[in-house]
Amino acid sequence: MTGTTPPAPHAPAAPPPGLAGELALLPPSCGPVRLIAVDGHAGSGKTTFAAALAAALDGAPVLHLDDIATHEELFGWTDRLLSQVVAPLRDGRPARYTPYDWTARAFGPPRLLPPAPVVLVEGVGAGRLALRPYLARVLWMEFEPDAAWERGRLRDGPAQRAFWRGWVAAERRHFAQDPSRPYATQLIQQGQKGYVVSPGPAAPRGTPGIARSVTEGEVRQGG
Repeated sequence: MTGTTPPAPHAPAAPPPGLAGELALLPPSCGPVRLIAVDGHAGSGKTTFAAALAAALDGAPVLHLDDIATHEELFGWTDRLLSQVVAPLRDGRPARYTPYDWTARAFGPPRLLPPAPVVLVEGVGAGRLALRPYLARVLWMEFEPDAAWERGRLRDGPAQRAFWRGWVAAERRHFAQDPSRPYATQLIQQGQKGYVVSPGPAAPRGTPGIARSVTEGEVRQGG
């Protein structure tokens, strides 16, 4: 939340069947696009996981909600996302959005987002009510909120302490009013050697309840 996040790296080849393959086979949800939300508390590892998943999806585009939010609109960015990103993708056209620079406190030059088969939307609130009609799936990073926020504070350093105080209060209010986790099909936990993927609250009835371990390499390869 302190700057523009770089794009995720591209994978050199198509992944074998796994988490990425499962997502790629979902019905399109936003025009020709399968829009996948990667949601969770700030500091829970969404950006890192989304980068690995994008690589497993052969370089799927990633939209970072840090580029859509602003200091004044930590969560009030729905209309901007719908008009700049969702509407054109729904029509099969490239989206053109203006990423926010958290240091300059201003929007930068436009950036294109192609209507790829799968597009990841990564950030706090990605699974919000207003976006769910356009989402093929919600993935939730399962991480205890206080621990996630502390990790985020350590990452951003002392200069961002005041920002984090305001952020935590705003995030609590957002999820109290518009929770995402109940609508997650899969929960993603970061383990010592990679990730654990387990059924979420919105998983279809009968989905096995045993978590399956996925290493970071396996996520990148489709798992």
